Amino acid sequence: MEARAIYTEIWQELSADKAMIFLVGPRQSGKTTFAHSISDSYANHLYFNWDIADHRIEFLANPSFFETMERRDASTPLVILDEIHKYKDWKNYLKGIYDQFHERYRFLVSGSGRLDLYQKGGDSLAGRYYLFHLWPMTIAELGGVNRKIDHFLRDPLQMEMAKTSELREIWKNLSELSGFPEPYLAGRKNTYRRWSNTYSKQLIREDIRDLTEIKAISNLETLYLLLPSRVGSPLSIPSLASDLKVTYNSVQSWLTVFERFFLAFTIMPWTRKVSRAIRKERKLYLWDVPRIKDPAARFENMVALELYRAVTGWNDLGFGSFTLHFIKNKEQQEVDFLVANEEEPVVLIEAKLNDVNPSKSLRKFQDLLKIPAVQLVEAAEGYRLIPNKGQSILVAPACQWLSRLP
Repeated sequence: MEARAIYTEIWQELSADKAMIFLVGPRQSGKTTFAHSISDSYANHLYFNWDIADHRIEFLANPSFFETMERRDASTPLVILDEIHKYKDWKNYLKGIYDQFHERYRFLVSGSGRLDLYQKGGDSLAGRYYLFHLWPMTIAELGGVNRKIDHFLRDPLQMEMAKTSELREIWKNLSELSGFPEPYLAGRKNTYRRWSNTYSKQLIREDIRDLTEIKAISNLETLYLLLPSRVGSPLSIPSLASDLKVTYNSVQSWLTVFERFFLAFTIMPWTRKVSRAIRKERKLYLWDVPRIKDPAARFENMVALELYRAVTGWNDLGFGSFTLHFIKNKEQQEVDFLVANEEEPVVLIEAKLNDVNPSKSLRKFQDLLKIPAVQLVEAAEGYRLIPNKGQSILVAPACQWLSRLP
């Protein structure tokens, strides 16, 4: 789909420099469709999927099966390897084909099992690939009004009220249908509900069970059902462990698995230059947003998704080393989000469903950190710039400001 153009730009940038590209993201976020759309620009291309039995049989008989592909001309072929990480010796396999074939082929390796985890120290694939993420659709992707990264970093408070009605409709649909392509494009709440009811069960009972060998699958499903009510608040693992009647370490381990398989993500507190800052708590958000029933928590989660998409995309393109945090001190003063680059704060963002008056915490932390600050609200006819001790706080509709993120 044309809306995936935001990721096509990343692909073009990375594939110009490296013969092997990893594409990772949640299950059913559109990776396979995107890979096929990329292959259309190659005269010679081949698609392999480990989950397809015939493909797997051919692979096991001849691991360099792509050498015999049918070609249309002498141009460099693209080989797509989907879900190859389910092969037990996948890392050594990819290392081998890269070393042998990287001058004659291009490889796109896609999967939903957090291939990026394998970038850690001692990675045998180190230096052989670039990686980027493809997420469920966001308003920044669908709105078509993005700013350039250098413009954004120069002035995060710059605003325009363009395409207002269209952006509000997109935001509403994302809130009710999620950004996953199947339910979003169907445009029906009944379709979303059917999709959502099976999505997490399939992911937990198939991918997670098969790749992690976790036996307490029913406990994992129950934990996932508990998470929507925890969104927007610091995550209490002891509370979850008590509810499930399991150990702290079990819950900690299962939450890590949820992040690995893109059911959820967490952000850590920002502690630099903030006295008495909370250091150990983290906040959790879901990729399947409509599961969250509380309107304020759902709104905050939607803002989190947009910001998380942005910082990972900027990192994938090499624009910096961006991170997403929240700020909270021991006096319980809190701002929902802080974007940082190279461990330096860039902008504060507060998510308030209806309150157009900047929070006291936002004023305080802006004055402390001396950086731009934004308060996003669900709906407003326009935006306002509120003075704050020589600085300004932008109060704006979330759909407008977030749609302009690079």
